[in-house]
Amino acid sequence: MAEPVEACVKAAAGAPDILGDCPFSQRVLLTLEEKKVPYKKHLINTDDKPQWFLEVNPEGKVPVIKFDEKWIPDSDVIVGILEEKYPEPSLAAPAEVSSVGSKIFSSFVKFLKSKDPNDGSEQALVEELKALEEHLKSHGPYVNGENICAVDLSLAPKLYHLVVALGHFKDWKIPESLTHVHNYTKVAFLFVVAMHLGEVEGRERGGRSGRERDDRFIFPCVHDSSDELTRLQLLFARESFEKTKAEEKYVIAGWKPKVEAA
Repeated sequence: MAEPVEACVKAAAGAPDILGDCPFSQRVLLTLEEKKVPYKKHLINTDDKPQWFLEVNPEGKVPVIKFDEKWIPDSDVIVGILEEKYPEPSLAAPAEVSSVGSKIFSSFVKFLKSKDPNDGSEQALVEELKALEEHLKSHGPYVNGENICAVDLSLAPKLYHLVVALGHFKDWKIPESLTHVHNYTKVAFLFVVAMHLGEVEGRERGGRSGRERDDRFIFPCVHDSSDELTRLQLLFARESFEKTKAEEKYVIAGWKPKVEAA
């Protein structure tokens, strides 16, 4: 059996033994999970980086991953190498979708840090989300159609940070009119909760299994729509996402000093 791939990712702020809030680290872990590549995770306290880490990675940035006895930084480079070394299942994205959602994260950060409600940063973010909405409406449920690709795995952690941080610091939510974006993210999480509730109810009543009962009980309006149910089980609901996401409190803790310093 091949040795597991070693990956260095950010530890949580104030909790060095817990996975932290770096969306670029999560992107790498998501790729490893989706490709079923065995890996060993090193949690790096970015406020007190261990000497061995600085020796192999003098810039001190995360994520980094070890290939052929060499530590490689930059999530874009890492994901590309993973696709070459482990081509199945393919996560390669065609050129025409490679830039979908590429400006969402920078627009989110600008709005998050903004203290001026009239500076246009909120509207700029909404426009980027609208562009994603139109793409998903025409080409979804994922960015490249029916199958998840590297662009989805890059967007997922960034959208998670957007939802958590803007909800906490600005009491802001993605506009409800952007239904395809919601299906891509938030509703998927609600579907997982609903499935659990349905399973519990099924056990309590001794009836059919919770999975058979749940979509009727929680989402009766979409019970007969397989397309909608597919969308409900998108990014945030994937097992790979659940295994690699930071807890919301650590996402908030990670952004707090940046928001306060702005």
